[in-house]
Amino acid sequence: MTTHPDGDHATEPAIQTRGLTKRFGAQTAVDGIDVTVPRGSVFGFLGPNGSGKTTTIRMLLGLIRPSGGQATVLGEAMPRSLDTVLPRVGALVEGPAFSPFLTGEQNLLRFDAADRHSSGRTRRQRVATALDRVGLSHAAKKKAHAYSLGMKQRLGLASALLMPRDLLVLDEPTNGLDPQGTREVRALIRSFAADGTTVFVSSHLLAEVEQLCTHVGVMSGGRLVAQGTLDDFRRSGARPRVQVRTPDVESARNVLASLGVEMDARDATADRDTVTGFPPEGASPEAIVAALVGAGVRVRGFAVVTESLEQRFVELTGEGFDVVA
Repeated sequence: MTTHPDGDHATEPAIQTRGLTKRFGAQTAVDGIDVTVPRGSVFGFLGPNGSGKTTTIRMLLGLIRPSGGQATVLGEAMPRSLDTVLPRVGALVEGPAFSPFLTGEQNLLRFDAADRHSSGRTRRQRVATALDRVGLSHAAKKKAHAYSLGMKQRLGLASALLMPRDLLVLDEPTNGLDPQGTREVRALIRSFAADGTTVFVSSHLLAEVEQLCTHVGVMSGGRLVAQGTLDDFRRSGARPRVQVRTPDVESARNVLASLGVEMDARDATADRDTVTGFPPEGASPEAIVAALVGAGVRVRGFAVVTESLEQRFVELTGEGFDVVA
Protein backbone atom coordinates (compact mmCIF):
# COMPACT_ATOMS: atom_id res chain seq x y z
CA MET A 1 0.00 0.00 0.00
CA THR A 2 2.89 2.33 0.68
CA THR A 3 5.53 3.23 -1.86
CA HIS A 4 9.20 3.69 -1.13
CA PRO A 5 10.55 6.48 -3.33
CA ASP A 6 14.15 6.48 -4.46
CA GLY A 7 16.46 9.31 -5.44
CA ASP A 8 17.62 12.43 -3.63
CA HIS A 9 16.30 13.80 -0.35
CA ALA A 10 13.57 15.78 -2.12
CA THR A 11 11.88 12.56 -3.22
CA GLU A 12 12.69 10.38 -0.21
CA PRO A 13 9.99 9.82 2.41
CA ALA A 14 9.74 12.51 5.05
CA ILE A 15 9.92 9.76 7.68
CA GLN A 16 10.99 6.16 7.28
CA THR A 17 11.65 3.52 9.90
CA ARG A 18 12.88 -0.05 9.66
CA GLY A 19 12.38 -2.38 12.61
CA LEU A 20 12.15 0.56 15.02
CA THR A 21 11.88 -0.82 18.55
CA LYS A 22 11.78 0.58 22.06
CA ARG A 23 11.88 -1.51 25.22
CA PHE A 24 11.55 -0.29 28.78
CA GLY A 25 12.93 -3.15 30.83
CA ALA A 26 10.82 -6.21 30.08
CA GLN A 27 8.11 -4.14 28.38
CA THR A 28 8.23 -3.57 24.61
CA ALA A 29 6.51 -0.26 23.92
CA VAL A 30 7.28 -0.20 20.17
CA ASP A 31 7.85 -3.50 18.44
CA GLY A 32 9.83 -3.44 15.18
CA ILE A 33 7.70 -1.01 13.17
CA ASP A 34 8.27 -0.06 9.52
CA VAL A 35 6.67 3.33 8.83
CA THR A 36 6.85 5.30 5.58
CA VAL A 37 5.53 8.88 5.51
CA PRO A 38 5.49 10.32 1.95
CA ARG A 39 6.65 13.89 1.39
CA GLY A 40 3.79 16.37 1.24
CA SER A 41 1.33 14.03 2.94
CA VAL A 42 -0.78 14.55 6.04
CA PHE A 43 -0.05 11.27 7.80
CA GLY A 44 -2.41 10.19 10.57
CA PHE A 45 -0.66 8.03 13.15
CA LEU A 46 -3.71 6.41 14.66
CA GLY A 47 -4.23 4.07 17.56
CA PRO A 48 -5.76 3.72 21.00
CA ASN A 49 -4.04 5.43 23.91
CA GLY A 50 -1.03 3.39 25.02
CA SER A 51 -0.44 1.84 21.60
CA GLY A 52 3.08 3.28 21.23
CA LYS A 53 2.41 6.45 19.22
CA THR A 54 4.10 8.98 21.52
CA THR A 55 7.07 6.69 22.18
CA THR A 56 7.58 6.42 18.42
CA ILE A 57 7.46 10.21 18.03
CA ARG A 58 9.96 10.68 20.84
CA MET A 59 12.36 8.33 19.05
CA LEU A 60 11.91 10.12 15.73
CA LEU A 61 12.73 13.45 17.37
CA GLY A 62 15.75 12.12 19.25
CA LEU A 63 14.14 12.59 22.67
CA ILE A 64 14.78 8.93 23.51
CA ARG A 65 17.08 6.38 21.89
CA PRO A 66 15.61 3.33 20.19
CA SER A 67 16.46 -0.12 21.49
CA GLY A 68 16.76 -1.38 17.94
CA GLY A 69 16.04 -0.62 14.30
CA GLN A 70 16.60 2.49 12.20
CA ALA A 71 14.84 5.76 11.50
CA THR A 72 15.38 8.51 8.94
CA VAL A 73 13.73 11.93 9.07
CA LEU A 74 13.90 14.20 6.01
CA GLY A 75 16.40 11.80 4.49
CA GLU A 76 18.82 11.86 7.45
CA ALA A 77 19.54 9.10 9.94
CA MET A 78 18.24 9.77 13.44
CA PRO A 79 19.34 10.40 16.11
CA ARG A 80 22.77 10.81 14.48
CA SER A 81 21.66 13.85 12.44
CA LEU A 82 19.79 15.77 15.12
CA ASP A 83 21.70 19.00 14.51
CA THR A 84 20.85 19.14 10.82
CA VAL A 85 17.32 17.69 10.94
CA LEU A 86 15.64 19.32 13.93
CA PRO A 87 15.93 22.91 12.61
CA ARG A 88 13.72 21.76 9.71
CA VAL A 89 11.15 20.10 11.98
CA GLY A 90 8.44 21.79 14.01
CA ALA A 91 7.04 19.67 16.83
CA LEU A 92 4.28 19.82 19.39
CA VAL A 93 4.60 16.82 21.69
CA GLU A 94 2.51 16.13 24.80
CA GLY A 95 1.03 19.63 24.87
CA PRO A 96 2.63 23.07 24.83
CA ALA A 97 4.34 24.41 27.97
CA PHE A 98 4.60 28.17 28.46
CA SER A 99 5.58 30.61 31.18
CA PRO A 100 2.11 31.55 32.44
CA PHE A 101 2.93 35.12 33.46
CA LEU A 102 4.59 36.06 30.18
CA THR A 103 2.51 37.18 27.23
CA GLY A 104 2.07 35.00 24.18
CA GLU A 105 4.50 37.23 22.32
CA GLN A 106 7.09 37.09 25.11
CA ASN A 107 6.88 33.30 25.27
CA LEU A 108 7.55 33.03 21.54
CA LEU A 109 10.44 35.50 21.77
CA ARG A 110 12.01 33.24 24.40
CA PHE A 111 11.46 30.14 22.29
CA ASP A 112 13.03 31.82 19.30
CA ALA A 113 16.02 33.11 21.29
CA ALA A 114 16.72 29.55 22.44
CA ASP A 115 17.13 28.45 18.81
CA ARG A 116 20.78 28.88 17.86
CA HIS A 117 19.82 28.85 14.19
CA SER A 118 17.55 31.90 14.47
CA SER A 119 18.54 35.49 13.78
CA GLY A 120 18.01 38.02 16.53
CA ARG A 121 17.71 40.79 13.96
CA THR A 122 14.46 39.41 12.53
CA ARG A 123 13.12 37.79 15.69
CA ARG A 124 10.22 40.14 16.37
CA GLN A 125 9.05 39.94 12.80
CA ARG A 126 9.11 36.14 12.87
CA VAL A 127 7.13 36.07 16.11
CA ALA A 128 4.56 38.51 14.71
CA THR A 129 4.22 36.41 11.56
CA ALA A 130 3.78 33.18 13.54
CA LEU A 131 1.13 34.76 15.78
CA ASP A 132 -0.72 36.05 12.75
CA ARG A 133 -0.52 32.64 11.09
CA VAL A 134 -2.36 30.98 13.98
CA GLY A 135 -4.82 33.84 14.51
CA LEU A 136 -3.39 35.13 17.79
CA SER A 137 -2.22 38.62 16.81
CA HIS A 138 -5.04 40.11 18.86
CA ALA A 139 -3.86 38.21 21.97
CA ALA A 140 -0.12 38.79 21.55
CA LYS A 141 0.04 41.03 24.66
CA LYS A 142 -2.20 38.84 26.80
CA LYS A 143 -0.54 36.68 29.46
CA ALA A 144 -0.46 32.97 28.64
CA HIS A 145 -2.32 31.94 31.82
CA ALA A 146 -5.35 33.85 30.49
CA TYR A 147 -5.37 31.88 27.23
CA SER A 148 -8.05 29.28 26.64
CA LEU A 149 -6.90 25.71 25.99
CA GLY A 150 -7.50 26.20 22.26
CA MET A 151 -5.42 29.39 22.28
CA LYS A 152 -2.60 27.58 24.08
CA GLN A 153 -2.65 24.87 21.44
CA ARG A 154 -2.48 27.53 18.73
CA LEU A 155 0.38 29.24 20.56
CA GLY A 156 2.15 25.88 20.62
CA LEU A 157 1.69 25.61 16.86
CA ALA A 158 3.04 29.14 16.48
CA SER A 159 6.17 28.11 18.37
CA ALA A 160 6.65 25.28 15.86
CA LEU A 161 6.36 27.76 12.98
CA LEU A 162 8.90 30.37 14.05
CA MET A 163 11.29 29.09 11.39
CA PRO A 164 10.47 27.54 7.99
CA ARG A 165 9.69 23.84 8.49
CA ASP A 166 9.69 20.93 6.07
CA LEU A 167 7.94 18.66 8.58
CA LEU A 168 5.49 19.22 11.41
CA VAL A 169 5.09 16.51 14.06
CA LEU A 170 1.96 16.99 16.15
CA ASP A 171 1.11 14.66 19.03
CA GLU A 172 -2.64 14.74 19.81
CA PRO A 173 -2.98 18.38 18.66
CA THR A 174 -6.70 18.62 19.52
CA ASN A 175 -6.53 16.75 22.83
CA GLY A 176 -8.82 18.35 25.40
CA LEU A 177 -10.17 21.02 23.06
CA ASP A 178 -13.82 22.00 22.77
CA PRO A 179 -15.45 21.68 19.33
CA GLN A 180 -14.56 25.24 18.34
CA GLY A 181 -10.92 24.82 19.36
CA THR A 182 -10.79 21.51 17.52
CA ARG A 183 -12.09 23.14 14.32
CA GLU A 184 -9.53 25.94 14.64
CA VAL A 185 -6.60 23.57 14.98
CA ARG A 186 -7.83 21.39 12.12
CA ALA A 187 -8.07 24.44 9.88
CA LEU A 188 -4.50 25.39 10.77
CA ILE A 189 -3.21 21.90 9.97
CA ARG A 190 -4.97 22.00 6.59
CA SER A 191 -3.30 25.34 5.85
CA PHE A 192 0.14 23.94 6.70
CA ALA A 193 -0.42 21.04 4.33
CA ALA A 194 -1.68 23.37 1.59
CA ASP A 195 1.68 25.15 1.78
CA GLY A 196 3.48 21.88 1.03
CA THR A 197 4.61 21.01 4.56
CA THR A 198 4.52 17.31 5.48
CA VAL A 199 2.39 16.89 8.59
CA PHE A 200 2.63 13.85 10.89
CA VAL A 201 -0.36 13.81 13.23
CA SER A 202 -0.66 11.37 16.11
CA SER A 203 -4.23 10.88 17.27
CA HIS A 204 -6.67 8.48 18.89
CA LEU A 205 -9.61 10.36 17.34
CA LEU A 206 -10.97 8.69 14.24
CA ALA A 207 -12.88 11.74 13.00
CA GLU A 208 -9.75 13.87 13.20
CA VAL A 209 -7.83 11.49 10.97
CA GLU A 210 -10.70 11.10 8.51
CA GLN A 211 -11.08 14.85 8.09
CA LEU A 212 -7.39 15.76 7.91
CA CYS A 213 -5.25 12.99 6.55
CA THR A 214 -4.19 11.65 3.17
CA HIS A 215 -2.32 8.66 4.63
CA VAL A 216 -2.76 6.55 7.76
CA GLY A 217 -0.71 4.24 9.94
CA VAL A 218 -2.49 2.19 12.60
CA MET A 219 -0.76 1.19 15.84
CA SER A 220 -1.98 -1.49 18.23
CA GLY A 221 -0.08 -2.89 21.20
CA GLY A 222 3.21 -1.37 20.05
CA ARG A 223 2.96 -2.77 16.52
CA LEU A 224 2.12 -1.11 13.23
CA VAL A 225 -0.78 -3.23 12.01
CA ALA A 226 -1.44 -1.39 8.73
CA GLN A 227 -0.51 1.69 6.72
CA GLY A 228 -1.39 3.26 3.40
CA THR A 229 -3.55 5.97 1.89
CA LEU A 230 -6.87 6.82 3.45
CA ASP A 231 -8.58 5.62 0.28
CA ASP A 232 -6.75 2.28 0.61
CA PHE A 233 -8.28 1.86 4.05
CA ARG A 234 -11.73 2.68 2.79
CA ARG A 235 -11.36 -0.04 0.15
CA SER A 236 -9.37 -2.71 1.95
CA GLY A 237 -11.34 -5.32 3.82
CA ALA A 238 -14.55 -3.60 2.80
CA ARG A 239 -17.07 -6.01 1.35
CA PRO A 240 -19.99 -4.04 -0.04
CA ARG A 241 -23.49 -5.01 1.00
CA VAL A 242 -26.84 -4.24 -0.56
CA GLN A 243 -29.52 -3.12 1.82
CA VAL A 244 -33.16 -3.28 0.84
CA ARG A 245 -36.06 -1.83 2.83
CA THR A 246 -39.32 -3.51 1.94
CA PRO A 247 -42.49 -4.92 3.51
CA ASP A 248 -41.95 -8.01 1.32
CA VAL A 249 -38.97 -9.38 3.21
CA GLU A 250 -39.24 -13.03 2.24
CA SER A 251 -39.82 -12.25 -1.45
CA ALA A 252 -36.84 -9.89 -1.42
CA ARG A 253 -34.63 -12.58 0.13
CA ASN A 254 -35.68 -15.05 -2.56
CA VAL A 255 -34.94 -12.61 -5.38
CA LEU A 256 -31.57 -11.61 -3.93
CA ALA A 257 -30.61 -15.27 -3.45
CA SER A 258 -31.49 -16.00 -7.10
CA LEU A 259 -29.06 -13.24 -8.10
CA GLY A 260 -26.24 -14.83 -6.11
CA VAL A 261 -26.45 -12.42 -3.20
CA GLU A 262 -25.10 -14.02 -0.01
CA MET A 263 -27.49 -13.11 2.77
CA ASP A 264 -26.18 -11.35 5.86
CA ALA A 265 -28.21 -13.00 8.61
CA ARG A 266 -27.23 -10.51 11.33
CA ASP A 267 -28.45 -7.50 9.39
CA ALA A 268 -31.45 -9.30 7.96
CA THR A 269 -32.83 -9.84 11.44
CA ALA A 270 -31.86 -6.42 12.80
CA ASP A 271 -34.91 -4.69 11.26
CA ARG A 272 -38.04 -6.52 10.24
CA ASP A 273 -38.38 -4.51 7.03
CA THR A 274 -34.71 -4.64 6.02
CA VAL A 275 -32.79 -7.29 4.10
CA THR A 276 -29.04 -7.10 3.52
CA GLY A 277 -26.59 -9.30 1.71
CA PHE A 278 -23.28 -9.44 -0.13
CA PRO A 279 -23.69 -9.26 -3.92
CA PRO A 280 -21.42 -11.22 -6.28
CA GLU A 281 -18.62 -9.31 -7.96
CA GLY A 282 -19.82 -7.34 -10.94
CA ALA A 283 -23.47 -7.22 -9.90
CA SER A 284 -24.81 -3.73 -10.56
CA PRO A 285 -27.18 -2.03 -8.11
CA GLU A 286 -29.46 -1.09 -11.01
CA ALA A 287 -29.86 -4.73 -12.05
CA ILE A 288 -30.63 -5.81 -8.50
CA VAL A 289 -33.32 -3.13 -8.10
CA ALA A 290 -34.80 -4.00 -11.49
CA ALA A 291 -35.00 -7.68 -10.52
CA LEU A 292 -36.70 -6.85 -7.23
CA VAL A 293 -39.26 -4.59 -8.86
CA GLY A 294 -39.81 -7.07 -11.70
CA ALA A 295 -40.65 -9.74 -9.13
CA GLY A 296 -43.23 -7.48 -7.51
CA VAL A 297 -41.16 -6.60 -4.44
CA ARG A 298 -42.16 -3.20 -3.08
CA VAL A 299 -38.83 -1.37 -2.61
CA ARG A 300 -39.04 1.45 -0.08
CA GLY A 301 -35.30 1.99 0.08
CA PHE A 302 -32.13 0.64 -1.47
CA ALA A 303 -28.48 1.30 -0.63
CA VAL A 304 -25.02 -0.09 -1.23
CA VAL A 305 -23.21 -0.01 2.11
CA THR A 306 -19.48 -0.46 2.61
CA GLU A 307 -17.62 -1.13 5.83
CA SER A 308 -17.03 2.10 7.70
CA LEU A 309 -13.54 3.30 8.48
CA GLU A 310 -14.32 2.85 12.17
CA GLN A 311 -15.22 -0.80 11.61
CA ARG A 312 -11.99 -1.31 9.68
CA PHE A 313 -9.87 0.12 12.49
CA VAL A 314 -11.68 -1.92 15.13
CA GLU A 315 -11.05 -4.99 13.00
CA LEU A 316 -7.33 -4.17 12.81
CA THR A 317 -6.80 -3.34 16.48
CA GLY A 318 -9.50 -5.21 18.36
CA GLU A 319 -10.24 -1.97 20.19
CA GLY A 320 -12.64 0.91 19.74
CA PHE A 321 -11.71 4.47 18.91
CA ASP A 322 -13.07 7.72 20.19
CA VAL A 323 -15.22 9.18 17.44
CA VAL A 324 -15.53 12.93 17.95
CA ALA A 325 -16.91 15.35 15.38
